[in-house]
Amino acid sequence: MSGSRLGALHGWLADADGADRVVPRGLHAGLSVGFLAGVMAFLAVLALALALAAGRLAHAWESEIADTATLQILAGDDGIEEQARAALNVLRTTPGIQSVRMVELAEQEKLLEPWLGPDIPVESLPLPLLIEVQTDRDVLNLASLRLRLQAEAPGAVYDDHAAWRQPLVVTAKRLRVFAFACLGLMALALAVVLGLAATAATAANGGAIQTLRLVGARDDFIVRAFTRRFTLGAAGGAVLGTAAGVLLLAFLPQASEQGFFLVGIGLTGWGWAAPVLVPLAAAAVAWIATRRATRASLRRWS
Repeated sequence: MSGSRLGALHGWLADADGADRVVPRGLHAGLSVGFLAGVMAFLAVLALALALAAGRLAHAWESEIADTATLQILAGDDGIEEQARAALNVLRTTPGIQSVRMVELAEQEKLLEPWLGPDIPVESLPLPLLIEVQTDRDVLNLASLRLRLQAEAPGAVYDDHAAWRQPLVVTAKRLRVFAFACLGLMALALAVVLGLAATAATAANGGAIQTLRLVGARDDFIVRAFTRRFTLGAAGGAVLGTAAGVLLLAFLPQASEQGFFLVGIGLTGWGWAAPVLVPLAAAAVAWIATRRATRASLRRWS
């Protein structure tokens, strides 16, 4: 940033007793701007948290879950134990298979409990034998593995979860784009409303502005007055709205908590620092929109 811009910024911030007095303290538009900025900041924090959560979810489904698979051996097939041994042998001798683990009956019961309730008569259900498989996608030749299983264990069904995982990954990515688009629309809406408020405020104070011009006040002085008042009002409201949004997120259950079957919308790790950008962005939008609208209004009166 050049020295002249730094000087202008310092003068803008320090001019509390000069140009700021041009705008009446009780200006209704200024109060409305603070309230609007607070509401927008609150919604922006939620949209930002949604975007970050969607990104985490898409990454998890693309990396962690993508490296897991399930081998099912139907319980109704003849020679199920022999097929299970054959399938395990195929898996353990296939490059790219990192580990295999039999899923115990008790684990299947826990998986079914949310849908069928507790005390399920698991023994009477035709549940398949399940083998959990951990893979290395860069090494595994899936087509070759399926051919070997078809030949040596025809009752085994290898499921790499791609059928249901890929649509979820696409949905999560589009949800993230939607959340960021909402952030952009909020910034645009705030800019439009601030521009209209600044235009209305300059029109309402037209007499005072004309008097200032008669006594030698430059337009930069008047622009600085309105820009400062609206920017500080928007920044103050955005700080309160951001604090309310962060407080709400702090009380949301995390994805690891029992019973929370959706994604963890709450912020995690470095994500807790992201809401700091919301008041800064609101102040920047307010400064640009108010400055442009006020200058445009003053030019029309020249």
